Amino acid sequence: MAGVLDRVALVTGAGSAEGIGFATAKALAAGGARVALTSTTKRIFERLETLGEGHAAFTADLTSAKETDELIRAVKANFGRIDIVVNNAGMVQQGIEFRSSRIEKITDEDWQRHLALNVTTAFNVIRAVLPPMQKREFGRIVNVSSVTGPLVVNPRSAGYSSAKAAMTGLTRTTAIENASRNITCNAVLPGWIATASSSKDEILAGKATPTKRPGSASEVAAACLFLASEEASYINGAMLVVDGGNSIVEYKGAGDDWY
Repeated sequence: MAGVLDRVALVTGAGSAEGIGFATAKALAAGGARVALTSTTKRIFERLETLGEGHAAFTADLTSAKETDELIRAVKANFGRIDIVVNNAGMVQQGIEFRSSRIEKITDEDWQRHLALNVTTAFNVIRAVLPPMQKREFGRIVNVSSVTGPLVVNPRSAGYSSAKAAMTGLTRTTAIENASRNITCNAVLPGWIATASSSKDEILAGKATPTKRPGSASEVAAACLFLASEEASYINGAMLVVDGGNSIVEYKGAGDDWY
């Protein structure tokens, strides 16, 4: 199996040691890819130390088209090309506080910030990497979305849910416009995943899934790794749900007698 051997991969939102982004970067590196890591803060260089030689780290605010373009140029200057992109940036950003509000109480600033962080970041990266991918007729783009928005929602989550639902349209349009050039674009939709940013309530919600536990960052990373691989070449525009079966549950009680 060719997997991702000798490919160059860019993973965004990889600053947290326990997060999905860094777990994906480690999985890609273990598969033989050379990995470019990025986050908004210098903690990304701590992640690079763990990853080892042959890889690189960069800081960038991907809500900015200018900084995104500069990042892509820097990665290409370092590695010569970008074969794989995992758009994981989103949900939270260090130094930025998000308020959870009902729709009628969401401020313009909070609304725009949710969209910028959770879908514009991916758009900026995709727009920047597509032309060289199209020229070389190869590319693997994996968008880390969420079940929240495309499949399910929570109260006071309109900004985040709307942005992640928009990720579905972005993923599918990118896929259909570039399929003839051997470029795929797919999305991974995590459910309740235990990371450093998980609240106590989120961990409890994970324990209430049919699987009886929250998922791990490495389990989401495995899905990202597969979609980035050579073997996933005929999968395009797909939404791969990683939620322990939670979104397919019809009966919403305790579930002990059912599952």
